[in-house]
Amino acid sequence: MPMELPQADQEIDAQGLNCPLPILRTKKALAQMQSGQVLAVLTTDAHAGRDFQAFCQQTGNILLAQQPRDDAVLVHYVRRR
Repeated sequence: MPMELPQADQEIDAQGLNCPLPILRTKKALAQMQSGQVLAVLTTDAHAGRDFQAFCQQTGNILLAQQPRDDAVLVHYVRRR
């Protein structure tokens, strides 16, 4: 049975952007969101998985899931603290 993905309140497309741009866009988007809301971020950067894990550890936001799609896109679900 496939994992149930979080319902995103907002989505940002950071495909084609390399570190640190996806993280910077995420930071900016989270700043506009309410605590507990979920942001989905679409990335194609090979290091994004690790970057988002480190970002969430450092900022206290919660990385709910990282879901690969079949088109080389990794979707990160981040809950704002």
